[in-house]
Amino acid sequence: MASSEAGGVVIVGSGLIGRSWAMLFASGGFKVKLYDIEQQQITNALENIRKEMKSLEQSDSLKGSLTAEQQLSLISGCANLTQAVEGAVHIQECVPENLELKRKIFAQLDRIVDDRVILSSSSSCLLPSKLFVGLAHVKQCIVAHPVNPPYYVPLVELIPHPETAPATMDLTHALMRKIGQTPVRVLKEIDGFVLNRLQYAVISEAWRLVEEGIVSPSDLDLVMSDGLGMRYAFIGPLETMHLNAEGVMSYCDRYSEGMRRVLKTFGPIPEFSRATVEKVNQDMCLKVPDDPEHLSARRQWRDDCLMRLAKLKNQMQPQ
Repeated sequence: MASSEAGGVVIVGSGLIGRSWAMLFASGGFKVKLYDIEQQQITNALENIRKEMKSLEQSDSLKGSLTAEQQLSLISGCANLTQAVEGAVHIQECVPENLELKRKIFAQLDRIVDDRVILSSSSSCLLPSKLFVGLAHVKQCIVAHPVNPPYYVPLVELIPHPETAPATMDLTHALMRKIGQTPVRVLKEIDGFVLNRLQYAVISEAWRLVEEGIVSPSDLDLVMSDGLGMRYAFIGPLETMHLNAEGVMSYCDRYSEGMRRVLKTFGPIPEFSRATVEKVNQDMCLKVPDDPEHLSARRQWRDDCLMRLAKLKNQMQPQ
C-alpha cells in the first residue's frame, strides 16, 4: 500500500486541469479527493486518470517513485464539498474561468475550512483581489496558475492577494516543488500575470508580422519552433542576453540602441480582424485540419514531445 503525505489535497473540479492536478499530487504521495457536483463526472474523471496513469507507466513517463496502482489508490472522488475538505491542507480550485462561479466556490469554502488550509485557484487571468473579495480566510488564499498541460509543463505561477500571508506563499511554493513542479513567485498581482503577458506580447507581434505581409503564418511558427523556442526551452530571454555578450551590461551597451529602434516600429494592438483570422486559419488547417480527430491527434503528439523534452531537461542539469 502506498504511504501518503500528512494531510490531504482537495481538487475542486474534475476537468482536464483538475485531473492533471490530481495526478501530480498523487505522484508526490498525497491523498487526493476529487470533488465535483455530479457523481458521474467524478466517475468519468477517475476512469480517465486510471487510463492516463497506466499509459504513462507503460511509456516510462509516470512521475514520482510510486507505481501507477499506488498513486491511483491515493485518489478518490467525493460529491460532498464539506466531507471532501475534512483534513485537507491544500484545496486547488479548477472550475471554468468564470469570475462569479469561482467566487461562489470560494465563498462556500470560506464557510467550511479552518485557519490552516490553503485555498488556491488555478485561474489563468483573474486577479486575486477580485477572486477572493470579502473572504474571512483571505490570508490563506493564493492563485497557483499551471501551464497546460500541467503534467508535462512544470511551471506554476504563484500570485498573492494583497492580504495573502507570506507563509501561504512559502507553503504553496514548497508544496509545488514537492510534487515536481517549478513554482515562480509573482510578487504582486498584474493583469495576465507573467506567462500570459509574455505570451500575448509574442502573439501580438506575430499577428502584426503576418497581417502586414512580412512573413507567412507557417514560416512565422518556424521562427519560434526552430529558432527562439529551442533556445528558450533551456534558458530565458534575460540569460540569453547575458550569454550573447559578456554579461547583461555588455549586451545592453552593444544592443540597446538597436533594440529601441526596432521596438519603436512595433504597431498598435492588433484587432485580430476577420481577414487575418481567415488567412492564419487557412494556413494552420493545411498543417492540422480543424476537425476533432486531427486536433486531438496533434495535441497528443504535442504532449508526447513535451514529455520527451521534460525528460531531456531533467538529464541536462545546469553546470
